[in-house]
Amino acid sequence: MKHFDTLNRVGAQDLRDILKLSADIKSRWQHGERPRILGGRVMTLVFEKPSLRTRVSFEAAVAQLGGSSLFLTCADAGLNGRESTADVARVLGAYSDWIVLRTFSHRLVDDFVRNAGCPIINGLSDECHPCQALSDLLTLQEVLGNLAGKTLAFVGDGNNVARSLARGTALVGMRFVLAAPPGYELSPDLLAELKRQVPSADVAQTTDPREAVARADVVYTDVWASMGQESEQEKRKKVFAPYQVNGALMAAAPRSARFMHCLPARRNMEVTDEVLDGPQSIVIPQAENRLHASRGLLLWLLGINSV
Repeated sequence: MKHFDTLNRVGAQDLRDILKLSADIKSRWQHGERPRILGGRVMTLVFEKPSLRTRVSFEAAVAQLGGSSLFLTCADAGLNGRESTADVARVLGAYSDWIVLRTFSHRLVDDFVRNAGCPIINGLSDECHPCQALSDLLTLQEVLGNLAGKTLAFVGDGNNVARSLARGTALVGMRFVLAAPPGYELSPDLLAELKRQVPSADVAQTTDPREAVARADVVYTDVWASMGQESEQEKRKKVFAPYQVNGALMAAAPRSARFMHCLPARRNMEVTDEVLDGPQSIVIPQAENRLHASRGLLLWLLGINSV
């Protein structure tokens, strides 16, 4: 059974297949074709964290393809201690064609993979954000064409988004550079595991954001304090202040470089308005592609390889 709990489970060909499905169905959609090929299918979403793009993109994706969705908070699902996780996973799996989880601890995702008996999608955990990386790669493919040899510079925290992007870019042959303060970089264990799984992975780290963006085809950033790190907000503001993506930093990148952000953005903190709303920004098409990538992913998980 296929799952999309982490990109570590996905090979290069798998990723190419999902991206092709996503691109094909997006193209058909843009030409007015509305294939309703998921009639009778049910997707259950179980969310511990708030969401805009993840929830709406998945609910819209399954509805547009003819299926339906159910939304539960973790408390609704009984994951507040009312029932065991295994029991909840087995029951929901019996009702669902896919389960999408958005949670703090990745352990919950692992528990559902072991017990649910249906495809599990990680809509975000503190460990990784594979759905974001998938839609980002779809966007980069549209903007840059062939991705092999291109460079993505991530400026900021080596967080769940950065971890998934490091894996995703390696699978498509891109170079990944992280500019982060000491103590906020990707862990040696993660880098070793990535190199073991994808020997061709080209991942570099630096504390100098100007060095990171100097040859970048895309400059990417995310919030300095993710959900669950609110108590670190003031500390992180000081630590990450030199890592703001602003006009001066973008000027250090090639003029052709594009800017990406997974949103929500803390405007004029990790990125300034002039960059987020500027001509190099592809943030809104990037957000839109969460929908198109979700459609491709749902089909791929069911073994539907063409539309």
